[in-house]
Amino acid sequence: MTGPRKTVVMLVGVVVTMGALAWASVPFYDWFCRVTGFGGDTLVADAGSDVVLDQTIKVRFDASLNSGMPWEFKPVVRSMDLRIGETGLAFYEAYNPTDRPIAGTAAYNVAPFEAGGFFTKIDCFCFEMQVLQPGERVQMPVTFYVDPEIVTDRDAKFVKEITLSYTFYETDLPEETAALASETAPTTDLN
Repeated sequence: MTGPRKTVVMLVGVVVTMGALAWASVPFYDWFCRVTGFGGDTLVADAGSDVVLDQTIKVRFDASLNSGMPWEFKPVVRSMDLRIGETGLAFYEAYNPTDRPIAGTAAYNVAPFEAGGFFTKIDCFCFEMQVLQPGERVQMPVTFYVDPEIVTDRDAKFVKEITLSYTFYETDLPEETAALASETAPTTDLN
């Protein structure tokens, strides 16, 4: 290959490589955060901790809605003190004040970031899409514990308070719910 042609081929190769890296970075970063707790992502377990310490930690609960999400959403209690390793149970309340079914998905994180790898959820409403019917109000549980290894971590051992935050986003209704809603929607006769 000659000079200009070789340069073009190299530039195309660089662009393709950079595009592939950018495309792969989002799922890789998501996986990395979930595995390590980096960025405030929490861990998931099937059962509570086998070890419960005498030390306590305060867990605060925060709720918000994405712009345009018409629900009302809040924690039932704002905070609780738990022994480290003890299983906690908290509830969030959601209300759909509209006249149509609305589906929502909750994104979550933990602050400070150092605590993300030690905050472990056993069960959570955030694991599945939630659908609220018109006027429906529900209390949604989250079961969790703070891993006792937090007290020996170089950075996280200084954490005395953890905030668990959720943000609900409106998502498309499942097909069966959307079909049912359209069948039961009132029709207007223009004659």
